[in-house]
Amino acid sequence: MKPRLIVSRQIAPDVATRIHAEYDCPYDGRSMTAEEAVQALHDHRADALMITSHVRYPAEIIAAIPDRVKILATCSVGTEHIDIAAAQARGLPVTNTPDVLTECTADLALMLILNACRRGAEYDAIMRAGWRKGYGLGEMLGLRVWGKTLGILGMGRIGRAVAARARGFGMRIIYCNNKRLPPALEQHAEYFADFRAMLPHCDILTLHAPGGPATSAIINAETLSLLPPGAVFVNTSRGGLVDEDALFEALACGHLFAAGLDVFRAEPDFDTRFADLPNVFLCPHMGSATVETRNAMGDRALDNIAAVLAGKPPLDPLWT
Repeated sequence: MKPRLIVSRQIAPDVATRIHAEYDCPYDGRSMTAEEAVQALHDHRADALMITSHVRYPAEIIAAIPDRVKILATCSVGTEHIDIAAAQARGLPVTNTPDVLTECTADLALMLILNACRRGAEYDAIMRAGWRKGYGLGEMLGLRVWGKTLGILGMGRIGRAVAARARGFGMRIIYCNNKRLPPALEQHAEYFADFRAMLPHCDILTLHAPGGPATSAIINAETLSLLPPGAVFVNTSRGGLVDEDALFEALACGHLFAAGLDVFRAEPDFDTRFADLPNVFLCPHMGSATVETRNAMGDRALDNIAAVLAGKPPLDPLWT
């Protein structure tokens, strides 16, 4: 008999094909609430649950998962949506999908940098409206990316991948991290132990730090004021890192030249005021949204599930 699996979220077609080949799974592409997923686990007598970050799994939901379930695998790098401590307390292995999102998320961060600096949203709107008006040499000017100083908050895998791309644009790289990187990883980037001390040097600031209490609203009226006038702000990390009222004000008053945003405090019900600002380039949380990466994420989650159901340790445990 095939092991029984519940998948709580619509996933990539190739991953769905693998699931149906390897598991007894009633997957039909429907997205479930956490409560619906727990009920499906009971109804299907499932051995494993595969989720994504779209729904929270707090302690009370973790407690309601049937004892026969041997693993909770999230198809994401972020784990803020899961009460890991509650899972550990009941001995339920939890895994994520690190590494596989790095390159595509870094690609998107660079796309946001380029579009924010070069007024991509405005240029696209002009063309879609029919253009028909010539612009003088002093009109609709963006910022040159080449040679700018890029500040990176969070120099993990994605932060380092963004830095590697930025070097191709002749950018000076400065960063703030919980600790300094060894020279082989630092690659001549300049380290700031104090985030606030780094900000006045940033022509462009990009966030790649994890969410949580330590970074909640780390971008606020005070820290935004430390950026040079005309700086550019980019976020592909977590919406919770940003006080969105303060960011909106910094953009609306012109302190920031522009922003590129892929994540928001409330998703998908984001603050639509940002859509009214011409100097903001917006994406609906699509950092990993390529065929290659979404397939890799699904496969990594399934590899973790297969390992645990075979009596082996998980590949990517979130507690040990």
